[in-house]
Amino acid sequence: MDLKREKLLNAILFFTAKTKQCGKTKLVKLLYYLDFMHFRETARSVTGLVYSAWQFGPYPTEFARELDNPPADLNAAFAIQKSANGSFPGVKPRRRYNPDVFSPREKQLLEKIAFIFKDARADDMVEASHLPNHPWDRTIKTKGEKAEIDYMLAIDSEAGSISLEEAEERIRDREALRDLAAS
Repeated sequence: MDLKREKLLNAILFFTAKTKQCGKTKLVKLLYYLDFMHFRETARSVTGLVYSAWQFGPYPTEFARELDNPPADLNAAFAIQKSANGSFPGVKPRRRYNPDVFSPREKQLLEKIAFIFKDARADDMVEASHLPNHPWDRTIKTKGEKAEIDYMLAIDSEAGSISLEEAEERIRDREALRDLAAS
């Protein structure tokens, strides 16, 4: 299993253990904040998920489909609990969270996000992800609903964010390393 996938599974295990009422909507919002906040600082997402700008906020469409029909690695990590009406009330871990797959920065961010949203309801998180001029809002306004949210929209001029130029350079460096490894 690749490292991004292992990080995704362990982020889910972490968030479901450290937050209350972690159903599907809350879970995908937590993953969104993890990915976009980390990208803002490093020009790299944690999980590698692709998010789209849906009506109720950022949504990792492909991964959400997996939650509805879990592949073997998801089934091995946790049981997806569904209610009688088919909704997704949460997950039940089948294995322990492995902190060793995360960097110190990623662990710190996981803790911060879990602390901020520990008691939040999914509705509150939907509202928070719709803030003006944030990646979801900018995507909805410029590309429309269901368009892919560009991670570069996380870069801003606020403290803690790397510059747009630094983000582009880091991405180019990673691509060059991948090309080199592939040859």
